[in-house]
Amino acid sequence: MTAAAQVGGATGHGPLAGVRVVELAGIGPGPFAAMLLGDLGADVVRVDRPGRPGGLKVDPAYDLANRNKRSVLLDLKSERGRDAALGLVERADILIEGYRPGVAERLGLGPDACLDLNPRLVYGRMTGWGQEGPLSGTAGHDIGYIAVTGALGMTGAADGPPVAPANLLGDYAGGSLYLVVGVLAALQHARSGGTGQVVDAAIVDGTAHLTAVLHGMMAAGGWQDRRASNLLDGGCPFYGTYETADGGHMAVGALEPAFYAEFTDLLGIADEAPARGDIDSWDQLRAVIAARFKERTREEWTAVFAGSDACVAPVLSLREAPRHPQLAARGTFVDEAGITQPAPAPRFSATPGRVRGGPARPGADAAEVARDWGVPDVLPTTTPGDESPS
Repeated sequence: MTAAAQVGGATGHGPLAGVRVVELAGIGPGPFAAMLLGDLGADVVRVDRPGRPGGLKVDPAYDLANRNKRSVLLDLKSERGRDAALGLVERADILIEGYRPGVAERLGLGPDACLDLNPRLVYGRMTGWGQEGPLSGTAGHDIGYIAVTGALGMTGAADGPPVAPANLLGDYAGGSLYLVVGVLAALQHARSGGTGQVVDAAIVDGTAHLTAVLHGMMAAGGWQDRRASNLLDGGCPFYGTYETADGGHMAVGALEPAFYAEFTDLLGIADEAPARGDIDSWDQLRAVIAARFKERTREEWTAVFAGSDACVAPVLSLREAPRHPQLAARGTFVDEAGITQPAPAPRFSATPGRVRGGPARPGADAAEVARDWGVPDVLPTTTPGDESPS
């Protein structure tokens, strides 16, 4: 069975089976959000552009953001390409675009045009800065978005620079996940008798929202506004990471007294560690913990803490993670299309999702989409070229 056949419209897999999504090809959080909708069973059609590679500068066969999707190739700057895209929009429940503000409108695919055609459409807009404001028209990336929200400033050691957590915090947590929550909430509204609407998902908004609890703690005097000075940001010696004898690391999260007692007992420092409540002795406590962890390898310490309530875990690499016993037992990672990759999440008892096929190749599914969606104009007739919107 081909990947296109596996990802057919009537799969019945996942709670979003039957929901139709149009994704106007972009990079970063938009494609990841559409992938998540596809993982949950939605029929996602990605509109790729002639002459443009997939979202990542890698072989499209490895671009996992395009799994559980189908792709058509349309020149959105041509009348025929725009009309074909509007034909998909007319039949869709959700549209996702991640252009700079104003680009979709110039292409004739802005919210007004699409909602006039399909009043129940949920129009999801994914940007870094949002649709308005002094920076809305400027370029940016994850690191800049999380920088201005205060989230980046919380990372890293007190005597070093902030450390970017890849693009997980901004693009995917503050961006993709908030876009998915937004479009699904809007879809519920539309299907319960309301109308379609625009969902403006900005990475700066979502990332700022993630810090809500910390703002409350800061207002109450329970959080200091400086790096590595608090309970959860590396300032606490029993909530952090420690190097082992072989250069590996262990992560410690023994916050509660009972868990801390088990931690110090298994680590073998219960009799020499200063009192955990004596903040003035935290540097000394940190040194004691660090010295003890350096006496054994990561594998040895993993065995010591296995099955305990000490809240200690080995720090694994991306390649190592699928082999962790807990993740292996749950099937947290799967092998599909020759790629080890995270399985769809979360899990559903009645409507489980699954990886139904490998990444969609640009334009490879035009015939199937034309058949299933009833839009014959998506069949390619254009000459490839760089047709990126601007």
